[in-house]
Amino acid sequence: MVIKGFLQTLSYRNPRAYSPSSLRHLPRSFCLWSMKKDPALESALSRNRRWIVNNQIKNIILRCPNQVAPVQFLQKKFKTLDLQGKALNWLKKYPCCFEVYLENDTYYFRLTKRMMSLVDEEESVKDRQDQVLVERLAKLLMMSLNQKLNVVKFNELKRNFGFPDDYLVRIVPKYPEMFRLVNYSGRRISMEIELISWNPSFAVSAVETLARERQTEPSFSCSLPLSWVKSWERFHEFNGTPYISPYADARGLVEGSKKTEKRAVGLVHELLSLTLWKKASIVKLGHFAREYNLPERLNVLLLQHPGIFYVSNKYQTYTVVLREGYNGSELIDKDPLVVVKEKFGELMQEGRHEYNQRRCAVNLEKKKKKGMVLVRSEKRKDRSAEISEQEDHGGKLGNIYNPEERRRFYEVLFDEDAP
Repeated sequence: MVIKGFLQTLSYRNPRAYSPSSLRHLPRSFCLWSMKKDPALESALSRNRRWIVNNQIKNIILRCPNQVAPVQFLQKKFKTLDLQGKALNWLKKYPCCFEVYLENDTYYFRLTKRMMSLVDEEESVKDRQDQVLVERLAKLLMMSLNQKLNVVKFNELKRNFGFPDDYLVRIVPKYPEMFRLVNYSGRRISMEIELISWNPSFAVSAVETLARERQTEPSFSCSLPLSWVKSWERFHEFNGTPYISPYADARGLVEGSKKTEKRAVGLVHELLSLTLWKKASIVKLGHFAREYNLPERLNVLLLQHPGIFYVSNKYQTYTVVLREGYNGSELIDKDPLVVVKEKFGELMQEGRHEYNQRRCAVNLEKKKKKGMVLVRSEKRKDRSAEISEQEDHGGKLGNIYNPEERRRFYEVLFDEDAP
């Protein structure tokens, strides 16, 4: 009954022909699902989307010789960025971030001076975060069943946890007393990071840390409206059983038991607590089912606990958000790296506003030349902004930006791995 309240099939020729119970018999990859939408968290995910794309473009430029690249080079990578349309148009929408110029009949682009200043600031923050990353990596390894993680798999989520691309050279070798790289088969895809020494001071979860501060027993918090009576009842029933630390040995737990479920919820909670944005791709988390002893159908587990986790399918990417990590659409505890990235978001928004102002001025001038009277209602302005948003994504996202979302988008300035 818990799943039935939130589950919905989203893509099939006849979605009504499939009830939530019938989905249990379909292959796991076929089951698409979501949760009752939370406007504030959906708004946060909308802001994240633009930052992620522009951050990827920033990284592309930084890897190029002299940090300059032809626009056509970026155009070839547009599909991997999950974008459509012309790369030149996208770059021009963010003039404070990207400088576009014409040379020998070829368009080139590079980062602006203000963007390069933020890049330097970001690198400075990373240089000071070694100890934070060491503890974070140790925690991730300590929660795994054999204190090992596959490098290829971990790379899929490294940016979620704030690790730089060169963490294997920058972090791991500097702490040989804690980590080592092992590769028993000799194949690159088999390389693993292994924990050498167990630090008891690291084996304290976010739930336990908060309980110590409050001098209470460890327990989860619920972030649902009080009107969700049945969900609150189920939460209190679940929360009434003893908390199981994700750092405790889980090999003695019986599959399918309440204790196993309690431990799995605690583990996902801790994983999300260690991420920069308190969110992660569910598909990528599922890749670690064996290492972290997570249930095969992780989506079902998450949907059974709507007071702790929020599940979204925005932009056709299934994401789980830790509800307690946000106050409305605003992230509560911000890592120093997040603070720098938000400055990038502010610069991005400044450029976007400048672009929109220029575009409105050009359109107004065209209409004046044609002798047309320009009369725009507030409703029409909203529609124009909505079309602009859709153009960024190839016009295929539909009406996902309502007026309230757009207002928040311009007021609150922000940020998958990159996938």
